Amino acid sequence: MNKSELIEVVAKEAELPKAAAERVLSAVIATVTKAVSKGDSVALIGFGTFKPAKRAARTGKNPKTGAVLKIAATTVPKFSAGATFKAAVAGKKKVTAKKK
Repeated sequence: MNKSELIEVVAKEAELPKAAAERVLSAVIATVTKAVSKGDSVALIGFGTFKPAKRAARTGKNPKTGAVLKIAATTVPKFSAGATFKAAVAGKKKVTAKKK
């Protein structure tokens, strides 16, 4: 599923116009991105947690030449799935959208 397909499903499930669903999805993505880039974590209970993770400096190898290279330390985004999400993916729990 790509972003436009996700927007269609969200619009249908939430009974919103596609334009509104796109604005909501874009706002959620931007908010999570800003929070994680500042070093905060975003926990969506049952779904999962987005957080920054530090990756230490290390040495790597160029696969073409075999030359050793230094890979700098960096911070990367990390997602940890929540229990409800894990159960749904494993087929142990059915996922339904809540209606008003």
